[in-house]
Amino acid sequence: MTRLRFDDLKQYSDVLRSRRGDPITVRFVEPRDAEELQNYFRSLSSRSRYNRFLGAMSELPKPVLDNFTHVSERDGFTVIATVQVDGFETIVGEARYIFNPADGSFEFGLSIEDRWQGSGIGSALLKNLECRAAAFGAERLFGDTLRSNQSMIALARKSGFAFTKNPDDWKLVRFTKEIAVAPEEIPCASWRIAAQNAALTPVVAG
Repeated sequence: MTRLRFDDLKQYSDVLRSRRGDPITVRFVEPRDAEELQNYFRSLSSRSRYNRFLGAMSELPKPVLDNFTHVSERDGFTVIATVQVDGFETIVGEARYIFNPADGSFEFGLSIEDRWQGSGIGSALLKNLECRAAAFGAERLFGDTLRSNQSMIALARKSGFAFTKNPDDWKLVRFTKEIAVAPEEIPCASWRIAAQNAALTPVVAG
C-alpha cells in the first residue's frame, strides 16, 4: 500500500470546474480560514447543516472548528472549495476525510453551500476525493448520511457507490466504493504525480 507523507500533501490544491465552467479551487484548510469557515457553516440552511452533521447545529463549536482548521494525519484532513466572488475568495463547499491505513479505508463527509447546490460542485469534489483516496493507497471509500438526505444519496448513486446499512445507526445509510487504481492511472494530475513519487520513494525502517 502506498503511503504519502503529510509534508508532501499539505501544499496541494486542485482547480475543478463547475457545470458552467467556473473554476473551483480545492485546497487544504488553514488556521487563517477559521472565521470564514465558521461563517460558511452559519450561512448553510438548517437542513444542510443537519444533513452534514447528522443533527441540529447552528455553528461549529470551538473544539470542532479547531479540529477542522488544524490538519493532521491523526485527526484527518479538511479541504475547502472556493470561488472568486467580486475579487474575494469565497467558500462554497467543504469536505473532511480520514484515511485509516490499518484497513485501507477512506471515510469522508462533505457539504455544498445552498446557493451553489446543483451546479456540479458536489460531483467534482467527490471525484477529487476519489483521486486523493487512490493517492493515499486506500482500498475503499465510504461515507454515511441520513436516509432522508436524498441529495447526498443521489450524488453517491450517480458517482457509482453501493449502499449498505450503517452498522451502528438505523437512521443512517452507508455508501461505499471499492478503489482499485494504480498510481499511474489516477485521473487527477497532481495526485497521480504524488502517488507515483511516493511509490518510487524507498521506505526507511525506523
